[in-house]
Amino acid sequence: MAAAREHRSIPVVLISGFLGSGKTTLLNHLLRNNRGIRIGVVVNDFGSINIDSMMVAGQIDEVVSLGNGCLCCAVDASDMDSMFDVLAGSTSNIDVVVVEASGLAEPRNLIRMVLGSENPRIYYGGLVGMIDAVEFDATRSKHPEIDQHVQLADLVVLNKSDLLESSDLDSVRTTVRALVDDTPILTTERGRVDAELLFDVPKRVENLTEARQMSLDELLYEDDDHARHIHAGYSATSFESQEPLDPRRFVDMLENPAGEVYRIKGFVHFGIDGFDGKYVLNTVGRHISLQPASWDAGEIPATSIVSIGTDIDEELIQIRLLDCVRRSGDPIDESAMLPVHRYS
Repeated sequence: MAAAREHRSIPVVLISGFLGSGKTTLLNHLLRNNRGIRIGVVVNDFGSINIDSMMVAGQIDEVVSLGNGCLCCAVDASDMDSMFDVLAGSTSNIDVVVVEASGLAEPRNLIRMVLGSENPRIYYGGLVGMIDAVEFDATRSKHPEIDQHVQLADLVVLNKSDLLESSDLDSVRTTVRALVDDTPILTTERGRVDAELLFDVPKRVENLTEARQMSLDELLYEDDDHARHIHAGYSATSFESQEPLDPRRFVDMLENPAGEVYRIKGFVHFGIDGFDGKYVLNTVGRHISLQPASWDAGEIPATSIVSIGTDIDEELIQIRLLDCVRRSGDPIDESAMLPVHRYS
């Protein structure tokens, strides 16, 4: 059996974009609408985060504790790894870390920093590339390196869409699509991106039969029509099978996903001798992680996967995953697991 080890459980989501694209607006939106997710935020300075409205509970060194269970850290690029240790330490209750790239480092360097971190609890949660749809053409002409930054993104967010005519917005989207191929593109306004697109909402037990005051999250939630419909820009589809999957076809499917899939998560059952534990799957954009783990006591071995994206073809995804189910004649020896080892 493959050695079971604690899998990385805290995603680090990077937000990049040119000045004025809406990075800070997105950060504040996620903090106000965190759906119970405890977010650790890394920024250059506290001034960019709307701390006063978040009811600061206290401050220790470079960490500000927000009343809704989130933390905010002000650091330089050289302090990033130590801040990961603070936010994702063994005693930390943080569910996700969000880093604003502006003023800290180039997006490529931040990605390398996360992927190269020795902190066993974190994993790369994707690069969100913010684009000011109004100023995109002008910004590209003055700063051609913007194209490379956009191409690094695992999710592209076309912000300020409400400030353009539909024909102009379509033109910008066409330009971006030519740059990023099949990378998911989400069109939004005022930085409103649903937290559930970027990371998982934890399932926490709450006694709903007892009377309680409204939580800070509920009080701060942006209760308007736009906030209620920000989820409309993406969709998800699930797949389950108690039959083991073929590792080669499955990894090929992950490397060549169907449509604009941003994240794929879940548990995978290969059922090959010596590798009969489950594999914890986390993919974001082009980055794939398959970490071996043990089945829980009494757990029936099975594959359970959710694919999340902005313009996904649910039928095609189901066909591709069904094609991964093991067939008679598929190799079931150790060599079949070689593609999986590249990502474990």
